[in-house]
Amino acid sequence: MLALKYLLMILGVGLFGGSGILVAYDIYIAARLRWLLEQTSGEPGTEAVQSKAARPFGPVRWRLALQLAAVGIVPVLVALSIVVVPDGTAGIRVSQLSGVRPGTLYPGVHLVTPLVDDVVLYDTREQVYTTSANAGNKASTEVLTVQAREGLNLGLAVSVRYRIDPSKLSSIHQNLPQPVGEQVVAPVVSSTYRQLAPNYVTREIFAVKREELRTQAAEMIKTRLASDGIVVREVLLRDIQLPAEYAKGLEGLLLKEQENERLGTEQDIKLKEVKIAELEADAQKARDVKQAEAQAQVRVLQAKAEADAMQYTLPLKEKQIEQTKLEAQARKESTLQNAEAAAQAKIIDSKAELERQHNLSDAEANRIRVTAAADSERMKYEAAVLKQNPMLIQKIIAERLSDKLQIMMVPIDGKNFFASDVMRSAFQGGVGAGSSGDDSEDPAPVATATAQRKANKRP
Repeated sequence: MLALKYLLMILGVGLFGGSGILVAYDIYIAARLRWLLEQTSGEPGTEAVQSKAARPFGPVRWRLALQLAAVGIVPVLVALSIVVVPDGTAGIRVSQLSGVRPGTLYPGVHLVTPLVDDVVLYDTREQVYTTSANAGNKASTEVLTVQAREGLNLGLAVSVRYRIDPSKLSSIHQNLPQPVGEQVVAPVVSSTYRQLAPNYVTREIFAVKREELRTQAAEMIKTRLASDGIVVREVLLRDIQLPAEYAKGLEGLLLKEQENERLGTEQDIKLKEVKIAELEADAQKARDVKQAEAQAQVRVLQAKAEADAMQYTLPLKEKQIEQTKLEAQARKESTLQNAEAAAQAKIIDSKAELERQHNLSDAEANRIRVTAAADSERMKYEAAVLKQNPMLIQKIIAERLSDKLQIMMVPIDGKNFFASDVMRSAFQGGVGAGSSGDDSEDPAPVATATAQRKANKRP
């Protein structure tokens, strides 16, 4: 609708401008034509002046211009008759002829009489009027000071939420000063609190009757402003500023009262602790008595149960004793049988051991005989070998000493070789030994074998 209004306004202005441009253009063309005619007529004279007076000024389209202007008035008037009331506001129609017209224009599109009616808009949203408790706050906020019953000045920080009743805009516009918040709400709030504050002492306003004061003030403010078409939603008492000296004295008094309350509370706590201790002692005593009675009853029941159980336990014990005797007799017989069996086993083991030792002695004697025969046979073979090869003993000695010597040089004749003495002593021992035996045997192999055995026995 706003676009239509502006479109009609532009159209009307355009038509007015077109009519003016049309008239100006015709006048310009006529003046230009007259100038051209003057230039072509020659020198000015009597005849030229008469001909100029006889010629017309030129055709100007006044009729068409007036028609365009008349047509342009229509869209302008239609645009002026359209009024758009935005959200959060309401309006009233003020006539140039009859003044304020009844009825409220709510948000939306409305038609009014153009050039006669004027629309005045009011903000119908909630507004907040605020006062401060001291002059240290913002300069734009009014300082509200009241006197208590003692005559002390108190600063009150108050906030009032209100809005204008759209149905009473006509009365508000006709009767109330503008702006409503500063000229109507502020005086009502200040006068109400200044009227109620002297009914209370300072301490009551600050502490116990603060809410009562706020409630009474809110009721009075709502009643007084409702008659003027102002709806009060809420009245808040945010802060109370006490005089500096009274605040210090009140702080000391409150501290003393708090100390008194603390001492009283501690005394109550101590009394309660004593009472609790007495109750706990009585409870413990009752518990001990009950516990002793219960233990006595338990012992009586246990004695009765043991007496009853003995009637059945004695026969059972007798049977257990008899069973134990039988088990002991059985273990005794079993032990005797085991001892006899062990004795027989030892006799059998001793016989087997004797037989084993006898067999071992026979085997050892047999081994000795076989070994002696083998050694005798081996010695005979060695004597025969040494007899055939006398140099073999030197080889055997060299092999025995090979881990001690790296090189051994033996002369061919053997005169300087250390084994000569060994061989000589061996041969001599062999001859002495062989004289008692068989004379046909050669003593050299026997001595060689003896020397070889001695060499073998060296570590």
